[in-house]
Amino acid sequence: MSTELSPALRERIENTIRGLTIDAVQKAGIGHLGAAMGLARPAFQLWDRHLRFDPEAPDWPLRDRFVLSAGHASMLLYSLVHLYGFDLPLSEIENFRQLGSRTPGHPEFGETPGVEVTTGPLGQGFGNAVGMALAGRLTRSRYAAGDQGPGHHLVYAVASDGDLMEGVSYESASFAGHLGLGNLVVLYDDNHVTIDGPTSWTFGEDVRGRFEAQRWHVETIDGEDLAGLDAALEAARAETERPSLIITRTTIGRGSPNWAGLSKAHGGPFKDDEERLTKENLGIPLEPAFYVAPEVRAYMAERIQAKRAERRQLDEALEVWRSTHPDRADAWDRARGRVLPADLTARLAEGLEDESAATRVHSGAVIQRLHEAAPIFVGGSADLAGSNNTTIKGAPAIGPAAEGDRFAGSNLHFGVREHAMGAITNGLALDGTFLPFCGTFLVFSDYMRPSLRLAALMQIRSTFVFTHDSIFVGEDGPTHQPIEHVDALRAIPGLTVFRPADALEVAAAWSWTATQAQGPVAFALSRQKVPALKREAGFVLEDVWKGGYVVRAAGGAEDVVVLASGSEVGVAVEAASLLAAEGVRARVVSIPCLELLDAQPESVVDELIPRGVPCVAVEAGRGESLRRLVGRDGLIHGMKGFGESAPYQALAEHFGFTGPKVADAIRQHLA
Repeated sequence: MSTELSPALRERIENTIRGLTIDAVQKAGIGHLGAAMGLARPAFQLWDRHLRFDPEAPDWPLRDRFVLSAGHASMLLYSLVHLYGFDLPLSEIENFRQLGSRTPGHPEFGETPGVEVTTGPLGQGFGNAVGMALAGRLTRSRYAAGDQGPGHHLVYAVASDGDLMEGVSYESASFAGHLGLGNLVVLYDDNHVTIDGPTSWTFGEDVRGRFEAQRWHVETIDGEDLAGLDAALEAARAETERPSLIITRTTIGRGSPNWAGLSKAHGGPFKDDEERLTKENLGIPLEPAFYVAPEVRAYMAERIQAKRAERRQLDEALEVWRSTHPDRADAWDRARGRVLPADLTARLAEGLEDESAATRVHSGAVIQRLHEAAPIFVGGSADLAGSNNTTIKGAPAIGPAAEGDRFAGSNLHFGVREHAMGAITNGLALDGTFLPFCGTFLVFSDYMRPSLRLAALMQIRSTFVFTHDSIFVGEDGPTHQPIEHVDALRAIPGLTVFRPADALEVAAAWSWTATQAQGPVAFALSRQKVPALKREAGFVLEDVWKGGYVVRAAGGAEDVVVLASGSEVGVAVEAASLLAAEGVRARVVSIPCLELLDAQPESVVDELIPRGVPCVAVEAGRGESLRRLVGRDGLIHGMKGFGESAPYQALAEHFGFTGPKVADAIRQHLA
């Protein structure tokens, strides 16, 4: 027998969401009550009547995506995930914010089924949703045939006042509107409250006017008006050429007699008997805690079956597409399965042994080959494509400037939007169809650090191409010359950082990124030309994957081991040659990737960098991340301060990064 969703039952379900939120926060003694309580009605309606998903298959590729950009309202999401039958038992709700639970304080991708993305740093989830929507449009363009095939899902996001105040959301919204991502729908939780007080203190702009100016379709509703919400969602789905914002007026802490609508409702737990008063007001039993009524369970069980039936229908339609368009289906399967050519490494490195150029130039050539071998690589840069060498030649651009289908290309022009670029790239990676990359100058990685950190936290396949990686940017001066940035990237757990020395190291690094990476990768690439290295006999490209290898042997027992990365490896080799003429035997070790070297057994590192031998590290930055390899008694020949504005050759001489100057530093260290 079908259970009718009467107004009374609807209210009970909404109050169940509020009750689970209250109990979880009260038990944990910390958390955010207000947004989840205020959003219970519109969020339940969205999930129940509009969102398509299958709780038995959280990664079903045809599902709609739901992004809680306002990640502090995590109990809203956990309550919905639990009630709709995902693998999140009530015991996990009871363990909210506790060690080892699948209900952390903010939603974390990979920890909890039904959680599409790690959110919490405000604005990032908004940018991720834009990237997910872009991935959906790219998928539809490449693999679907009309209304048949993948890429027809929608991306829904819930954003707060805080999300819209953070600059990353402005950049992301601008990008989404410019591209016309009609498959993106954002519900703005307009509750007029922030942590410190009413939004009137800090946020007085015309949000509707702002988004309309950014080419969005905008609706305004009362969050308690179900008919208005349904109509707004229908209008958003009908608007296929623009993303949609639904300004949803809610009351933070709805149902609380004394906290509703106040800034203190943002956090929790309730105090001064407000928990009891709120439960009595909402008709929630005081005991037991975490109560879900039988009639709520019965209704949800029916809706779970309806969601699964909808999935079966869509999967059946997908099978028709597969049989009608087998080539497209095979290409989509290969993309989702990350199927790459077995000889990819050799393809990427072919003919590069003697090529001398900037590593950014080598990277551009390798990206070209990579895309030809695996078209799932898509990307671009923040208005620096010519400098970052991220353009895929022969492939159309994505966006309104494209001829014909604006989503048929592979080149993304992010504009001067580094903040958004990182978040959007992560959203593209989270979709699971493409392997995205993005680029800018290394010094501007500071703008992207939240996205870099979240990519590492989620362990997703985003690739960040950072060029102009040292003081050898030259005349642009210290504002554009990165000093601490390579060290700062290496400090992020789970981020693999390559600083390759020449063309072969670039090719090997990109091959590792394509075939071995299980998380994000960052490249630090030179602006200036670097020589092709002459390596020891027996070198193979996979030596680069070890993170460090001998470039120049000492010709006997070592007097000193010289470590270097990137453009300084060639300088170190020159210095070693000068020292050899004086009878000083120097082994030169290239360190293209410190993270991969750290993953090697200690015995391998000891063989590469023998204990008891004086050690010098050369890097045209701070270089302090190499300290653990050289030891307390070792020398870091790096930058002690910021750079200067001058031709890079003059800077190399001034700051001591020429062969003779490095040789002098080594002599002094050994003296």
